[in-house]
Amino acid sequence: MTGEPLLRADNLAIRFGGVAAVRGVSVVLAEGDLRCIIGPNGAGKSTLFNMIAGTLKPDSGTIDFEGRPIVGLPVHDFARIGIARKFQVPSLFASLTVRENLDVAARRRESALDRDARIERMLAELELAGLEEATAGELAHGQKQWLEIGMALMGGPKLLLLDEPTAGMGSEETQKTARLLLGMAGTLTIVVIEHDMHFVRALACPTMVLHQGQVIAAGAFADIERDELVRDVYLGRR
Repeated sequence: MTGEPLLRADNLAIRFGGVAAVRGVSVVLAEGDLRCIIGPNGAGKSTLFNMIAGTLKPDSGTIDFEGRPIVGLPVHDFARIGIARKFQVPSLFASLTVRENLDVAARRRESALDRDARIERMLAELELAGLEEATAGELAHGQKQWLEIGMALMGGPKLLLLDEPTAGMGSEETQKTARLLLGMAGTLTIVVIEHDMHFVRALACPTMVLHQGQVIAAGAFADIERDELVRDVYLGRR
């Protein structure tokens, strides 16, 4: 890596009561990175996302975005500086059309012509062209997930945090989601929390494993998959 990373989080820690949810976790992301974070339920994955997205303030540790400290910024500033997050359950405007959902999500100051052109490109990228006048509530589950990814992208983020984007999807939808994210790789930084190992394998990107709030392994997914400690954690032997 050369120059300043897009995001640097150092030694993050947070406790809830007597429980250490995240302990000493560090993350460095360059522009255009695609990363996965895996781990059993309760490992601290979503808590880590909450700290990076500004909805939780760490008890200790630092987070710099484009060289600027961001811990303690108002939550609404995170979207403004370029950090977007998609939660596991789609949060759409069910009564609005697909096009209207994308239009609402467009935060840039631009002409209506430019915004319409971006919406058309997004519909094509999400393979939702032809469904632009359907209401979001009518869409299949996978289509709702893709639409919400599109809504996050309409804000022009530099970092996109995706929390279990394939939850509830079938195998074909899961593979399509992998192709969608791989197609975006290099154009923005994407971090994915996921449980579906078929999906993570399809992404074949650097992967971090959390367990009981700590990083127990990190590296290429092919190496992570062979790691005995990781296997033990997922099989419940530790």
